[in-house]
Amino acid sequence: MGYREAEFSNIIGGEAEFIPIIPDGDEQSLNDMEVPDVLPILPLRNTVLFPGVVIPITVGRQKSIQLIREYYNSNRIIGCLSQMDANIEEPEAKDLFTTGTVAQIVKLLEMPDGVFTVIIQGKRRFMVTEMLTSEPYFKARVSLLKEVVMTGYTAEFNAIIGSLKDLSLKVVQLSYNIPPEASFAIKNIENPVFLINFISSNSDLNTADKQKLLEIEDLQDRAVQLLEFLTREIQMLELKNEVQGKVRTEMDQQQREYFLHQQMKTIQEELGSNPIDQEIEEMKALAKDKKWDETVAEAFKKDIEKLQRINPAAPDYSIQSNYLRTLLELPWNEFTEDNFDLSNAQKILEEDHFGLEKVKDRILEHIAVLKLKGDLKSPILCLYGPPGVGKTSLGKSIARAINRNYIRMSLGGLHDESEIRGHRKTYIGAMPGRIIQNIKKTKSSNPVFILDEIDKVGNDFRGDPSSALLEVLDPEQNYAFHDNYLELDYDLSKVMFIATANTISTINVALRDRMEMIDVSGYIVEEKVEIAKRHLIPKQLEAHGVKSSQLTFSKKIIESVIINHTRESGVRELDKTIAKICRSAARRIAFNETFDKKISEELLYDILGPAKYLNDSYQGNEFAGVVTGLAWTAVGGQILFVETSLSKGKGNLTLTGNLGDVMKESAVIALEYLKAHSSLLDISPDVFEKWNVHVHVPEGAIPKDGPSAGITMVSSIASAFTQRKVKSNIAMTGEITLRGKVLPVGGIKEKILAAKRADIKEIILSKDNQKDIEQIKDIYLKGLTFRFVSTIMDVLEFALLKDKVEKAVVIE
Repeated sequence: MGYREAEFSNIIGGEAEFIPIIPDGDEQSLNDMEVPDVLPILPLRNTVLFPGVVIPITVGRQKSIQLIREYYNSNRIIGCLSQMDANIEEPEAKDLFTTGTVAQIVKLLEMPDGVFTVIIQGKRRFMVTEMLTSEPYFKARVSLLKEVVMTGYTAEFNAIIGSLKDLSLKVVQLSYNIPPEASFAIKNIENPVFLINFISSNSDLNTADKQKLLEIEDLQDRAVQLLEFLTREIQMLELKNEVQGKVRTEMDQQQREYFLHQQMKTIQEELGSNPIDQEIEEMKALAKDKKWDETVAEAFKKDIEKLQRINPAAPDYSIQSNYLRTLLELPWNEFTEDNFDLSNAQKILEEDHFGLEKVKDRILEHIAVLKLKGDLKSPILCLYGPPGVGKTSLGKSIARAINRNYIRMSLGGLHDESEIRGHRKTYIGAMPGRIIQNIKKTKSSNPVFILDEIDKVGNDFRGDPSSALLEVLDPEQNYAFHDNYLELDYDLSKVMFIATANTISTINVALRDRMEMIDVSGYIVEEKVEIAKRHLIPKQLEAHGVKSSQLTFSKKIIESVIINHTRESGVRELDKTIAKICRSAARRIAFNETFDKKISEELLYDILGPAKYLNDSYQGNEFAGVVTGLAWTAVGGQILFVETSLSKGKGNLTLTGNLGDVMKESAVIALEYLKAHSSLLDISPDVFEKWNVHVHVPEGAIPKDGPSAGITMVSSIASAFTQRKVKSNIAMTGEITLRGKVLPVGGIKEKILAAKRADIKEIILSKDNQKDIEQIKDIYLKGLTFRFVSTIMDVLEFALLKDKVEKAVVIE
């Protein structure tokens, strides 16, 4: 029996991978081989021997070495059974499969380390019928399994064999563990039986799968099962190669970049310049000039050493570099020198803003204390009032007055807490909070910092920014403000924070408690005229390229614009209206049109059109049940009218005019009070059961609420039932109780301004509001008389005349 070409010396010497050798004989020669009934059994680990296949095995167990030596010198015929578990060092009979292969020992080689290598060739399959002994080695009685000899091959079988060859060649191509020479052997095996056994033996299958193939009797069934195993193996190899290819591509790209960077670094060192080293040295040089404390200096030193250890191509390098740059750009303990010239500060504040005495006085007080003491924690002020009164622009004036840098931060619509505290630098795109960012912009640690629209801070699932502001605005905490990005404490105690708000009701209570609240109310007409003349008109003339000699405003025209074309507590709408006049004048000048440089009523009508607002005015006292009240709105004060009419009925109360719950309750209290005290007004108690009461507040499209219309409603209902006139040119505001008490209300200054605009001469207020009147400048109170009351009966005594209205209705 001859062998196909292969050199055992090369195989055994380890110079090439082993290629199984197939005999040239056919399967009939294997079936005709004589085999004894009892065979010595050699246990095999991690492999299965197939008929016709030649394989080398390493023998190290003493039992196996003794078996091989004895039978190598006799007939060389042994039985090979595979172990079920390759990890068992000394297997027993139950640890071996029962189907194996008769083998012939071809060659025995002893290695220098005492291990034997045996080359064996599979001959025939057998099944163990009885295990006879296990000492000195296994012996078993066996029954030979006859190989199925096919006399002719069907087309289906030939197709299966072709597929096996193709799949085997593909496995060789895909697998790194099988030498390319294996494909040569597969192509040259013509015998289908040997081909199936050869592929089964050399496929990368586990021992259980190979054993399953060995036990299949029918050759075609064995081939089909092998096809299934090969298909699965190809899929695994393709997936493995795909994964390895991706990893190799990424590694190749990283290695390429690394080599390029190393080459660049070498070239730069040869030229004497390395930008990375230069950047680090530059940072170290900047750090020497910083005025930070030891904690920050130690943190910087630690982080810059970490930067030096990071590969410049790594993403962490830019993160660490940006963090260090932020530390260097912050003005640690760097302050601008305050100007303690009180006269100059007062002059600047008066130049830029008309009025606002409370705020100006508070700033001058702060400068005075700084001048005397030399050190003081900056105040945290909150200016609240209607829009357009100059709250925000006042910050610039304060900064200019005390020679500090100025920064403004809008809080309107802010929802995310990290906008205040920043993000941790481990996040992608992390940055400091807006507080620290703005401090970095101002380049000083004691700027005037405007927190605009603090009443409009949001609150949702991303956090509560107003709670984060508690630390910023607390003088006892902000000396060590912690930003998540910096991870270091920053001193904000020298920053002068000035918050602005339109209403204080929506500001967090704890936040409000940390601020010094200053009410910035609206302006009267005379103040607006002065503001227009001093600030607004010059600003708009310059903005539109119109010279003061080309367009002039008289005081009368300015008053007309304020009264007829604006309705606000501030001057923002007035500023826009003056801008519109200036644009119209600029167009006429550009077209060389002739027009009167001094604006007249006719020209004003051409530019602005008819009056947009009819001024609130007193409407007389001809009708019973009509009383003038005073209300506060977000744009300032205004007057309102409460009307009461009576109709025959069952004593029902109807309320109209888009009234809120509190205002409706005031009407109910007013009516119940009059029912309880009808005798004091000479009203028969029976009339309340015979007349329906309808209370209406005009301008029903506008929502109205609040308790301040209480005395107005009780006066209106009392006038309707008594048919007595209400005193002329009188207005009132105050909350009432069922006991008849008159309680104080807010927004007094705005309500007084509204009364002056409406030509009211007399105002009724709660006695507890007298202190508010005393704090208002005389210019606002000029032409007004105030009546301070404690009870509802005091109100009715002042407000209702003894005279009845004309055509008075008899109420009985």
